[in-house]
This record gives sequence, C-alpha cells and structure tokens, in this order.
Amino acid sequence: MELTLPQTQLHPKYLPFPSLKSSRVSVFHTITPVPTSPLFQASIFSLNPRNPRNISTAALVDGNGNSTSPTFPIDSGARIGEMKRVTKETNVSVKINLDGTGVADNSSGIPFLDHMLDQLASHGLFDVHVKATGDTHIDDHHTNEDVALAIGTALLQALGDRKGINRFGNFSAPLDEALVHVSLDLSGRPHLGYDLNIPTQRVGKYDTQLVEHFFQSLVNTSGMTLHIRQFSGTNSHHIIEATFKAFARALRQATEYDTRRRGTIPSSKGVLSRS
Repeated sequence: MELTLPQTQLHPKYLPFPSLKSSRVSVFHTITPVPTSPLFQASIFSLNPRNPRNISTAALVDGNGNSTSPTFPIDSGARIGEMKRVTKETNVSVKINLDGTGVADNSSGIPFLDHMLDQLASHGLFDVHVKATGDTHIDDHHTNEDVALAIGTALLQALGDRKGINRFGNFSAPLDEALVHVSLDLSGRPHLGYDLNIPTQRVGKYDTQLVEHFFQSLVNTSGMTLHIRQFSGTNSHHIIEATFKAFARALRQATEYDTRRRGTIPSSKGVLSRS
C-alpha cells in the first residue's frame, strides 16, 4: 500500500528538503504463516518410583520433528516425601512437599523448634507438616533428633533420583546484627560443617546445643553435605533463626530445576545416591 503526503502536511522542519516536498510512503504488512504441524512435543525424563510423579521436558518442534527451542521441564505433580518414626521415646510424623507454597503445620512439642520449621516452610516455599510427641518431660533431645531424622528421610524420598535439579545451593541470611551463610550439596554424602557461636545456653526453654544436633541428624538421613558459617551475631535467637532461613533458601535453590540440564542427573558420575 502506498500513501502520498501533500507538502502542506509535512512538518515544517522537512520542507527545506526537496525530496520530501511530495513524498510517497510505502507501508508493508507481513503475515507470518501459521505452521500446520504439531507445535508441542513432550518426553518423560524422570519417574520417581517412591512417589508417582512424572517430570517431562517440552520443546517447540518443526514439521520434521526437529526441536526449534531449548527444552524445559513440565511438572505433572509435586515431589512429596513422608516419614513416620516411632520409638519408645518419640512418635514423629513428617510430610514435606518440595514444590509447595510455604504452608507450615508444625506441632513438635517444642515451640522454638516449631518456629524454626515455620522458617523452613516460609523461606524455602516448601509445605512442611510435622507432628510429634515425645519424652519432653525429660528434655527436648530425643524429639529434636527424631524430628530431624524424619525430615531428612522425607527429603531423601521426595528428591528421588534427583534428575534435573540444581543440586547445589548457598545463601547468606541477615537478621539484624546476625549474618549466617549456608552452603549445601545434595550429593548423597552426609557431612556437616558447623561453625555457630551461640552465646547463651538457652533460647526460652530450647537448649541451643540442639541446633547442631538437629542439622547433624538431618544430614545423616538425607545424604546432604551441609556447611554453616556465622559471620556475625550476638543475639542467640537471631543467630539460630538466620541459620534456618539461610538453610531454607539454600535448600530451595538446590532442589529447584535447572532447565539447561534437560532432566539429566547433575553429576559427572551419572548418579547421585545416598552413600
């Protein structure tokens, strides 16, 4: 289509140019043809036998079936782990959804621990459900330990074969004067590096020695390498809460999908398993 603009309709600044005194403007409209071949193709790359859940990749394909874009994961279900642990000392039930929205429903019998588990849910965007009864009339040690053991086992179950995940996570969380860094690897090899300097023996009724024991227990059953470092902090509550927040964010990073991996296991060995 062509349009002719009379000289009187041209902006005055263009009038000195003779070539523009009587101009014809060509307007082109291009229509991109719509392919008639199927655009969407999916292929399953992971099935967690402990939790019936398919993770698929998808890509745009041309008429010959050739991919025209990078693949990306399609999530057809949540990664959920459940664990029930019953001993003569405790009765613990845990359910965790790695693909949740941050729902927390925790009643461990240890109020401060419940508060920390709420941080795990909120900042990791995991759905965390913990119910426990135990011999807290003696002290909180057994319940604290068994809750952590059950959470670690539920994580192990929810992760499945670990295909397509980032595997590594690290995060520094400040809370007022406290600053704590957490770095972790979902390697299948349990190890805890712990360097917190908590100045008081208790926060409320919670024995602060149980913080290290909680993470050691979780590491043992989940097969996680976990390093915790304190950069600053003088308030015991702030130090511990910053630790759980940093752990939540690092774990969220590690469990999320790396689309460039296209569903492969993030290991040069080709396997990540609990050693």
